[in-house]
Amino acid sequence: MSKIKLATDAIVFGYQHSQLFVALVKRKYPPFKGQWALPGGFVLENENLETAVKRELREETGIHINYLEQLYTFGETGRDPRRRVVSVAYFGLVRPKDFKIKAATDAAEVAWFDVKKLPPLAFDHKKIMKTALGRLRAKLTYQPIGLNLLDKKFPFGDLERLYSTILDKKIDRRNFRKKFLKFGILDELDEYASAIDKGRPGKLFSFDKRKYNALRKEGILFEIR
Repeated sequence: MSKIKLATDAIVFGYQHSQLFVALVKRKYPPFKGQWALPGGFVLENENLETAVKRELREETGIHINYLEQLYTFGETGRDPRRRVVSVAYFGLVRPKDFKIKAATDAAEVAWFDVKKLPPLAFDHKKIMKTALGRLRAKLTYQPIGLNLLDKKFPFGDLERLYSTILDKKIDRRNFRKKFLKFGILDELDEYASAIDKGRPGKLFSFDKRKYNALRKEGILFEIR
């Protein structure tokens, strides 16, 4: 009787140009040779889960990421045709422009895909993607994780577009602005965004992580719907 193998999979979301992407690799070997999949692989005997997922991500895509959050454990029988495999999935957020992705090890290619235009995925990765996207959207409403995807200085409109894109819905701009500024975690700067469209350029903002962390310890209720 074969032993159960432990694996990790990484769902790395990237935000750029008002679009949400996910990093996928094209498999070089069977099973599912030539098919797109999430980066991941088997956990080695001498490494913990986070070390394993970061290693696989680095080896297969060239992406180095400091923060990955454990998503869920997928262990249905038959999810891998080779043997019984249990996978612990992690998800994280990056800015694609911060990395030069490059395929290696058992990945033939690596690319960013719009989450709305995904190719057929290997294994049960479609299910994993759906779970990760649901978690990301839910978390965005109670934790300002999306602010890490913006530049250090940004116009408020960029924040509105980020939320609208990830949540995949229109937002009440006036209510959104009023609610977000009320938390006091954004600093309004004496700098203005470059005028791209006609009209008066808006002021720039920055995210005050120290202030947010302090408020979080005090029990701040962050909620954006």
